[in-house]
Amino acid sequence: MQQLSNSKHEQDTGPACDGPCEVMTSRIETTHPDASLAVFRIPTMDCASEESEIRLALAGIPGVRGLRFQLTARTLHIDAPADVLPSALGAIRSAGFDPQPVAPREQDVGHAPMTEGLWRLGASLLLAIAAELLAFFAPETAVYKGAGMALAASAIWLAGFSTYRKGFAALRQGRLNISALMTVAVTGAFLIGQWPEAAMVMALYAIAELIEARAVDRARNAIKSLLDLTPDTAEVQQPDGEWKVMSAAGVALQAIVRVKPGARIALDGVVTAGYSAVNQAPVTGESMPVDKVAGDTVFAGTINGTGALEVRVTAAASNTTLARIIRAVEQAQSSRAPTQQFVDKFAAVYTPAVFALAVAVALLTPWLMGVSWTEALYKALVLLVIACPCALVIATPVTVVSGLASAARRGILIKGGVHLEGAHAIRAIALDKTGTITEGKPRLVANEMLTSPIPQAQVLRWAGDLAAHSDHPVSKAIALGLPHSNGQLKQFTALPGRGVQARTDGQTLILGNHRLIEERGLCSPAIEARLAEHEAQGRTTALLAMDTQVLAIFAVADTIKDSSREALADLHALGVRSVMLTGDNQATAQSIAGQAGIDDARGNLLPEDKLAAIEELRSRFGTTAMTGDGINDAPALARADIGIAMGAAGTDTAVEAADVVIMNDDLRRIPELIRLSRRTRAVLWQNIVLALGIKSVFLVLSVLGGATMWMAVFADMGASLIVVFNGLRLLKTKP
Repeated sequence: MQQLSNSKHEQDTGPACDGPCEVMTSRIETTHPDASLAVFRIPTMDCASEESEIRLALAGIPGVRGLRFQLTARTLHIDAPADVLPSALGAIRSAGFDPQPVAPREQDVGHAPMTEGLWRLGASLLLAIAAELLAFFAPETAVYKGAGMALAASAIWLAGFSTYRKGFAALRQGRLNISALMTVAVTGAFLIGQWPEAAMVMALYAIAELIEARAVDRARNAIKSLLDLTPDTAEVQQPDGEWKVMSAAGVALQAIVRVKPGARIALDGVVTAGYSAVNQAPVTGESMPVDKVAGDTVFAGTINGTGALEVRVTAAASNTTLARIIRAVEQAQSSRAPTQQFVDKFAAVYTPAVFALAVAVALLTPWLMGVSWTEALYKALVLLVIACPCALVIATPVTVVSGLASAARRGILIKGGVHLEGAHAIRAIALDKTGTITEGKPRLVANEMLTSPIPQAQVLRWAGDLAAHSDHPVSKAIALGLPHSNGQLKQFTALPGRGVQARTDGQTLILGNHRLIEERGLCSPAIEARLAEHEAQGRTTALLAMDTQVLAIFAVADTIKDSSREALADLHALGVRSVMLTGDNQATAQSIAGQAGIDDARGNLLPEDKLAAIEELRSRFGTTAMTGDGINDAPALARADIGIAMGAAGTDTAVEAADVVIMNDDLRRIPELIRLSRRTRAVLWQNIVLALGIKSVFLVLSVLGGATMWMAVFADMGASLIVVFNGLRLLKTKP
């Protein structure tokens, strides 16, 4: 399976957040493939707006060829000559950030923000409390005016150094982000004599920011934590036959690695020797271990059971299925969900509007309400703190990332928040038959013995012997389902398009299709009736015959997956109509649909016919999904509102065309996807209502004079924490 990506829907990935970590995504620019990139960690780079500020700062630096941001690790890769780097770093510092060189081995290691400055926050809070106590017990003394101001200033400096630096940089560029608003509000409160309150506001804001950033990191790292499942080393067979422990990153393709019982598999590969049951839950979401024998595929990060396995490596450590899943989900985070786009546009209008309202309060309330200028200015400063759209803007991305991570943990790879949110509206789903509803492998499902003097056991053994010598899929299915003696067949002859013929035990036998039996003159009305009944059920038949009579009829069919009936019933319970689209004949389609519980079946379809069917379903029912795994499904997958590929067995073309990949080919994951989408959407709107509701209440209180700066900070950061933790609930969603 190639690297999972999606070019079907192009989404706006521009910056729109104003808080410390509102958007947890990053656009990646292509850099020169042979460039030696300088890597820097920027501890306070948390969201796409700050990424945009850095891009803007570096836009005018000659010689900067490319930039690559990794917000999850807070790192920036700069492609530029060594003599250009000092100018680039100076521009970043002028924008209010502190770039720090990173050693290559540390590039992918994320650091929790502000952890190193935890002592500063503690000291700031203590100083702010001391200033409050001094103001309470000695409000009018000279000690208060001197010591109180010093305590408050120290508290503000300790807690607000980073905020002030980013705030002044934003103000110089004419932007109103949270750092700019806090800078103006705290400075203004200090200047009008509200020293203790200014200090406490800054200390509480910094602490709440730390809690929020750590909580958001939890959503960011939900996918990254999967990397910890893959061992760093592997036991590799050497040319002389000896086994040597090596770094997994250095293992060559086609090398043979040994996996001991109970160990994690380090690299993707194909089993060459051994037998074991492997826990594939980290990759496919399957709850039960899967038996693995020679020829079966295994994935990095999965857990070997009780048997030792030897595995031929098929993918480098950086390109395992697990690594591709992680990259795909990280890329998916950069596509904005519809709700997020709405919130971003709303916030872009909301913040300037409230800032204008604050200015109006400061200038007009002394005239209209008869309050003092100091009181009016204080009200305006409270409004500025409340005006921060942090809670509103962070409400969507943390929820979307949590939903994407929750889906990936159960083997549902969603290529963007737009598809996660959009799946809630699915009203019809089209399904391919082979490999999607059915196993995709023919099996012997019935055999009928016709009247003859030959014992049944002998007839079955003859059929098994003839089938075992043929490479035809129908013959293989019969051979697997019947006993055979592995004896020598004489005068074995393949009859192209008809069957096989051979002599054994002194008899000339044929095993072939309906056409061959008719050509030999052995058919009868009774046999015709039996064959018609099997064909009506979508079965392929083969007949065993001697020179003078037919001995038995064998029916082979592509059987329905055990999970398909349950999945279809679950989809119907969700109000989703199901339609099967297949290239098989209509009789087979009707038979399979009836067994699986599908509402409608359409057979004899070419790829363009499936495309037309999708268009018709969209016009009749609205949002329509398509599920398939073959090349002929790719056009329909791309045309559907949401294309769902059965990924483990799916072709690269189908996987590339789809918006969602089901890693373990289990249809039951589709109703799980719809339920997760509906829950995600509910949480999104809960967060929006909470954020706007809390803001509205405190905005009214502020204008009426009933809100303090303390209350404003609790309204702003409290609302942010509420929506963050509400969004994180999706990580605990159970199948």
